Amino acid sequence: MTVQELGEKAAQGGAVSKEEALFLARAGLKELCRTANEIRKTVCGDAFDLCSIINGKSGKCPEDCKFCAQSGHYQTGAEFYGLLEEGEILAAAQKNRDGGAGRFSIVTSGKRLTDEEVGKLCKVYRRIKKECGISLCASHGLLTRRQFGMLRDAGVSRYHNNLETSRGYFPRICTTHSYDDKLAAIRAAQAAGFEVCSGGIIGMGESMEDRIDMALTLRKLGIRSVPLNILNPVKGTPLGGRAVLREGEAERTATVFRFLLPDAQIRLAGGRINLTDRGRRMLGAGINAAITGDMLTTAGITMESDRKMLRECGFRMDMRE
Repeated sequence: MTVQELGEKAAQGGAVSKEEALFLARAGLKELCRTANEIRKTVCGDAFDLCSIINGKSGKCPEDCKFCAQSGHYQTGAEFYGLLEEGEILAAAQKNRDGGAGRFSIVTSGKRLTDEEVGKLCKVYRRIKKECGISLCASHGLLTRRQFGMLRDAGVSRYHNNLETSRGYFPRICTTHSYDDKLAAIRAAQAAGFEVCSGGIIGMGESMEDRIDMALTLRKLGIRSVPLNILNPVKGTPLGGRAVLREGEAERTATVFRFLLPDAQIRLAGGRINLTDRGRRMLGAGINAAITGDMLTTAGITMESDRKMLRECGFRMDMRE
């Protein structure tokens, strides 16, 4: 098949295969971008989803993820603190809602939270839901089914847990928990009634085939919110010396994800601060969502700048649940 024929197949609900995706990964970038954008417009329209996050608990994580500034295994200078106070989180949610984000997520370091910590956060989530009206996401690691139920009862509708990479490459990125641990948590969140947000990081040394394998796993899981992070090398981590991924490679990856996940919110996430245009070209490669504002331990793009860029590119903000 040609790129155009595969684009039509994807737009009409056909499943692009791994072999077809590998063919697409070698095709001309200009044609890939144009076709991926056609898929996005046909299937998703011009709605753009903006979400925002707050680092609700930082540093000294016991996991050894090779990219992470917050891992306790590495000396990175990342700030360490326990759960933020309720008022501080509430104020951040209000600010993000007023700035144009349709969804707000509290992200916490660590493999998982205790029941006591989940209980404290549930109080915060209830207040945010009542006082801000913004849609809620949570990112608290590998929780139990009971803890997922607590969050769902508190008004959280989406749970975030990145796969990070393919099953084959994952052992080179993390050894303190497994890919199956990730999958089990995602399925438990889905069983609790959550929509799940899950994606990964590109530029960690993985191959395009690894990225495609990750996208295929996400498709099998039925994931429709897919953060696409670009590695921001952090000094002190094992990946701190890697070169930043070339921009054309990031665009190419986004296009292939759009062919494989035609109805997903493919979300610009961490690392786009290193793109010379802050992600504008990526918007022409099938992207239709982004995390706006600051990331966890690094600066992001301001909401005002993002909204201006999106308007100029013909998108409309999607504030629906």
